[in-house]
Amino acid sequence: MGLNNHRDRLCLIQLSDGEGDEHLVQFLPGQYDAPNLKKLLADPSKTKLYHFARFDVAIIKRYLGVVAGPVYCTKIASRLTRTFTDRHGFKELCRELIQVDVSKQQQSSDWGQVTLTPEQQEYAASDVRYLHQLREKLNVMLAREGRTELAQACFDFLPARAELDLVGWPEIDIFAH
Repeated sequence: MGLNNHRDRLCLIQLSDGEGDEHLVQFLPGQYDAPNLKKLLADPSKTKLYHFARFDVAIIKRYLGVVAGPVYCTKIASRLTRTFTDRHGFKELCRELIQVDVSKQQQSSDWGQVTLTPEQQEYAASDVRYLHQLREKLNVMLAREGRTELAQACFDFLPARAELDLVGWPEIDIFAH
């Protein structure tokens, strides 16, 4: 519904295997019993790819009660490697790194409706379709810049950062003086 994990509810989770299959799991209000999905999301042997993992990990924890990790975040990897720009959005990454133009037209549509439109379904699928390719490109850049270990430390911290968001420290830098 939005990017405020206190106000907005979880409506949809998109999954991609990186091999061309995308799956959409839709949630209606109050219906968050998804034991197989929870098991998959909590599986420590499978890395979960996100773009803006901070929000996704928090909203999944809030509604499904699991820490969806381990985590890889393309937005963080981009910020650590693409220091020549302030454009780290998913659309921009796809365009620049893998030469794919993704439409964000459905981004601000009503995700809470009972039946998603075909356009929403395609948008949701495309939102995870390219994460594996982006990770490959970003991993090369992280290695080139000597920031792979730093990125991993950031990814490892994301569940704690998400918990801070959920318990009331969304914009406060707890590391500041």
